[in-house]
Amino acid sequence: MQQTNQQLLTIKQAGQWASDFLKRDVSESNISYLVQYGKVKKHNGGNTVFVNLSDLKNYYDSYRWQREISWKKRLGDDLNWALSFDHLREKDTTKHVHRLHPYKGKFIPQLVQYFIDDHTDDFKKDVYFRPGDIILDPFSGSGTTLVQAHEIGMHAIGIDISNFNCMITETKLSTHDVASLENEVKKINQAIANYETDSKIGAFENALLARLADFNYKYFPSPAFKYKIQRGQINENKYALEKEGEFLKIYNALVKKYGIELNHSSGKTFLDKWYIKNVRQEIDFAFAQIKKIKDIKNKKILAVILSRTIRSCRATTHSDLATLKEPQITTYYCWKHKKICKPLLSIKEWFDRYAIDTVYRLKTFAKLKTNSHYAILPADSRTVDIFKEVEKRNKKFHEILREQKINGIFTSPPYVGQIDYHEQHAYAYDLFGFERRDELEIGPLYKGQGAEARESYVDGISKVLLNCRKYLADDFDVFLVANDKYNLYPAIAERSGMSIVNQFKRPVLNRTERDKSPYSEIIFHFKNTK
Repeated sequence: MQQTNQQLLTIKQAGQWASDFLKRDVSESNISYLVQYGKVKKHNGGNTVFVNLSDLKNYYDSYRWQREISWKKRLGDDLNWALSFDHLREKDTTKHVHRLHPYKGKFIPQLVQYFIDDHTDDFKKDVYFRPGDIILDPFSGSGTTLVQAHEIGMHAIGIDISNFNCMITETKLSTHDVASLENEVKKINQAIANYETDSKIGAFENALLARLADFNYKYFPSPAFKYKIQRGQINENKYALEKEGEFLKIYNALVKKYGIELNHSSGKTFLDKWYIKNVRQEIDFAFAQIKKIKDIKNKKILAVILSRTIRSCRATTHSDLATLKEPQITTYYCWKHKKICKPLLSIKEWFDRYAIDTVYRLKTFAKLKTNSHYAILPADSRTVDIFKEVEKRNKKFHEILREQKINGIFTSPPYVGQIDYHEQHAYAYDLFGFERRDELEIGPLYKGQGAEARESYVDGISKVLLNCRKYLADDFDVFLVANDKYNLYPAIAERSGMSIVNQFKRPVLNRTERDKSPYSEIIFHFKNTK
């Protein structure tokens, strides 16, 4: 290859060049991502897409050096860039069952693996855990720690106050009869596909999609529009507001023409407020079919698929999916996709997509599973009797637990005043009828971040550690992933009879929120106070 400023490379050639330049594997899909999102300019050559070598080199020069320098300038030179995992693609950080269901606030599996796996890396010297050890996550959430422990042959215990969270973790770790599951998925999927509440919905959506395609092609051509935004050639706020208003007139005219009833109910439940009428009816129908399934494991998996589906089908903008603001029942400019998007009118496509994806992920993880034991406890970590609860679920595991105790903890406690953990899955609690125990959450958003909330948080986390340490081996290692902007963890360590022996400050990259300001978190390493 001649490396001149004007040289155009195919996607494949660009991947090969970038791999040599970065000294690591860069796939064709990595390059396609850069083109799709306007990071580098797309050059057409008949049926082939090209990128300019100079454009690509400029991006990677910035990517390799300026990003790290910029983050350290904002967050401090003590930032451990190795823990950014910035070389990973999204498919790596959401591998196999880790993407079985969205969960706000979870850490990536590679962070867990870095601390609990005994493999040797160039930049890692200490080994804290080994296969056969027992690890505990007292705030297990959607089960990331348990899944990674199981994959490397460690026994694991997860505790969470939320019954729904425990069900997600259970579906990830259970051994499944794949043939039986695929049969159930096929039947439910077919029933949903054939269900129709309003014959006008399909025609309306087809007409809407056609008008949207024409409008977006004309005013938001991709990736050219994104490329111009990246370089400040378009005032995105002004342009987006103008075009959003233009298309809204087209949308309202189509709603009137087809006589579509979009107004969602202002009822008391989450499901009534956040779903368009047709979607709401499809959800109820799908759940009725799932309740008929006799095999409990299959029933739970289908319930998780439905939950994942209805989370994506809420009447909100794509950029507000993680943190809901107001119901969105009209078309809108999408800050995530950089074009005009529409509200979802049916769950059918999403249920089908997630059903296929879920089965694939379960099959993939099945090949990685080990014979290690696990226990998932829907309980309050401040008071639960771990020995007693594990014995109820797994006698063999209980014997191992009694003999060697728990070697350590890897967890991410809730951050003070940031998330209402039950509320983020309110749709599932409404639909499945799980008991909500919001009052037992530690540091929920609704309590704020004031002095009283902070003291309550310190007390809560300390009580969890005090209760859990009764079941720990003497030379335990505890790792807590925290955003400690109020410097609460020294007090937590002291109250828990532990010492902070190390802390690792890592940048948090690839956030889904529109606000992507530099942000870091600390992994505190606690040991027994001698």
